[in-house]
Amino acid sequence: MSKSLAAQLVAALGEDRAHTAVVVRAVYQPVGGAGNAVMPPTFPIEERERDLTKKYLVADRLVDGEVVKTVTIDQEQSQANRVEEALRDARDGGRIEMPMLELRAPTSRGEIRITSFDAPHRYADAYWRDSMINGVRFDRSPIGQRLRAVSAADAQPLFEREPASLIFGAWDSHRKGRWPKFARLYTAIMFGVGPVFGARRGGRLDPMNLTGAVDSKDKAENDWQYVAEGGKKSGQKLSEIGHGNIAPNPVPGGVTVREIRRLASISLAGIERLRFGDVSSEAATTARAALVALALAGDRLAFARPSVWLRSGCDLAKMSEEIGLERPGGDLEPLDVSVAAAINAFHELKESAGKLGVEMASDVVSVTPIPSLQKAIEATVAHAASDEG
Repeated sequence: MSKSLAAQLVAALGEDRAHTAVVVRAVYQPVGGAGNAVMPPTFPIEERERDLTKKYLVADRLVDGEVVKTVTIDQEQSQANRVEEALRDARDGGRIEMPMLELRAPTSRGEIRITSFDAPHRYADAYWRDSMINGVRFDRSPIGQRLRAVSAADAQPLFEREPASLIFGAWDSHRKGRWPKFARLYTAIMFGVGPVFGARRGGRLDPMNLTGAVDSKDKAENDWQYVAEGGKKSGQKLSEIGHGNIAPNPVPGGVTVREIRRLASISLAGIERLRFGDVSSEAATTARAALVALALAGDRLAFARPSVWLRSGCDLAKMSEEIGLERPGGDLEPLDVSVAAAINAFHELKESAGKLGVEMASDVVSVTPIPSLQKAIEATVAHAASDEG
């Protein structure tokens, strides 16, 4: 009888470890066919720069033993955020049992919600520092003090309350003192092979081709006055309030690529470095395997489906995928991992680790912003609303 996924992960982290990582290798193409353009993420360039392709991240890579030009389709940080978002949604939907921090703040535009899957610094984020639990500042609360007790020698506080920080990395850089850094153990990237850069022009065609100008003194709350003449100067153009034609201007035109590759890995050597105080070797190994299963569950929740939508103009269809335990040299020992199998393995290992003395909570810890943070949130929301207006 073949081993369960949970048993395979425990064995992979044993004293006689023979594997380097859990690895996912996938190939994608644009929905509709390889000839369709995709839109990579763009980044600022100097205003005088005329080569718009420099807004993309382009680099040479070794692909199948050859040096080829590639373009980044999704960076490591973005891939991690997509996995965290998938875990949050699965937890909200009752599919996975794990702890979560949650801030809710009422505003004039509705309630704002931020969870530990959204906060950029994860367990160490300033949103938690500047919040309260039952009227007590977060860092002085029992949960806050428990998280502050985490150390390189004992990761149990994070395993208990914020395990995603151990998987995706975290560092408490906002508080005084020297706090442990937890490196990212799950990494993933998507890149296009052999990019051919496209060109396009963006503009707008007004069905009426309205002409004229705006009285720039009366635009507040859209209560603007029409002026028949002028309209060339900034603040007077009809195009600035959504009317009139806009002449086509050069904008990034996307790329066509031979294929898009996705590489993801969960480092077993990195997981192995996590310490859990003075618990038994079996308990520590089981806890580490639970973290691997959680990372694998997040990856499958985000990327197991036949297609993935990354951003406007970047809708990708999966062509092939392999998942396995990587041996030294790069060969994969296949793992049969569905979303359900990964979640079940996580739940099984979480329960086993708890029985061995390394517990993980499953509840939501609700926090409220301190008055200063509440004011900052409200001001930001109100400002965004005025910009929309």
